[in-house]
Amino acid sequence: MFVTLLAGLALGGYVYYQQTILASDESANQAAQGAPRSIAVEVTPAESLKLSSVLEAVGTTRALRSINIVPHAEGRIVEIDIAAGREVETGTVLARLDDEIEQATLTEAQATLDEKTAALARSETLFQSKTVSRAAIDQVRSETAIARAAQERAQRWLDDRVIRAPFTGVLGIKAIDLGARVDTDSVLTSLDDLSAVEIEFSLPETVYGQIREGQTVTATAAAFPGRSFTGTVVAVDSRIDQTSRAFKLRARLPNEKRELPAGMFMRLSLAMGARDAVVVMEEAILVQGGTPYLFVIENGRAVQRRITAGARRDGMVEVVSGVAAGEAVVSRGIQSLRDGIPVDVLVGPPLDAGEEVQPPLGAGRQPAPSPDRSGRQSS
Repeated sequence: MFVTLLAGLALGGYVYYQQTILASDESANQAAQGAPRSIAVEVTPAESLKLSSVLEAVGTTRALRSINIVPHAEGRIVEIDIAAGREVETGTVLARLDDEIEQATLTEAQATLDEKTAALARSETLFQSKTVSRAAIDQVRSETAIARAAQERAQRWLDDRVIRAPFTGVLGIKAIDLGARVDTDSVLTSLDDLSAVEIEFSLPETVYGQIREGQTVTATAAAFPGRSFTGTVVAVDSRIDQTSRAFKLRARLPNEKRELPAGMFMRLSLAMGARDAVVVMEEAILVQGGTPYLFVIENGRAVQRRITAGARRDGMVEVVSGVAAGEAVVSRGIQSLRDGIPVDVLVGPPLDAGEEVQPPLGAGRQPAPSPDRSGRQSS
């Protein structure tokens, strides 16, 4: 009986080993071999938003009118009234040249004109009484006309000794001092009409048919952080450059407060209208072999989807194809996912559907960002 008892104990131990120990080892081996397990992920639904098409360009401001002030004659500066930044009206005297000779010439010409005018009056009286011939009176009339032309010429020479502002504008830095001798090539200062500024810039030929005069332009400058200036397109070139395949435009910005100087670098954007688009969070997109993809949740599993990415802005990416609005897209915990793996879903924050999304300032769709070493797209 003792032998029988030992045999029963041995048999029971063998059965327990087969059912418990080996089964446990087999489960451990299956886990070690990568059996599917749930992964916690955060999802955010793809949203349908208004996506603005915006073109971006850069340019430099130029005054509405801009000239260098130079004298019309040679001479010595005897009076100068130029201060940088001062706004002057049309006709304001900026400087005077010495004019003694011109004054004397004008006095002489005026005297000659007076003499000839009086002689003409006497000749006409005598002609009425037939005391002088018609030829004589015609000669006096000719001499009077010559004297008048000489007087007008002398007056012009005298006027040229005064330098005036030809239009309303802002003066630049004075380049000539009192007493300096100048000629017609000497620059006294600059004069800019800054009631408005113009910016010349270029856009690619692909958008030529979408641009028209009167289109709204928004400009920003590093000198005015947080501010923007609104203007309009005032000219579109009729030619496209054969080398750059771009065409030129000119925009005008109002400048009543004279805040914008000539020569300032500015960034421009042209709104081209809005369209309905599906957008997802930027971190949801991966790139493999140059093809962007993401994961959506279907029946508790992560399903890999290839997509066509469009414009990007403010942490969001347009999905042209591959995902529909409302689908749950994995936005966090994406590094450990594989196609078809079970997931535990955590709902992430929704995209801001109340704000219009604008793509980068540039024509056409933008490629998805390049991935870093972890497979995540770079910011």
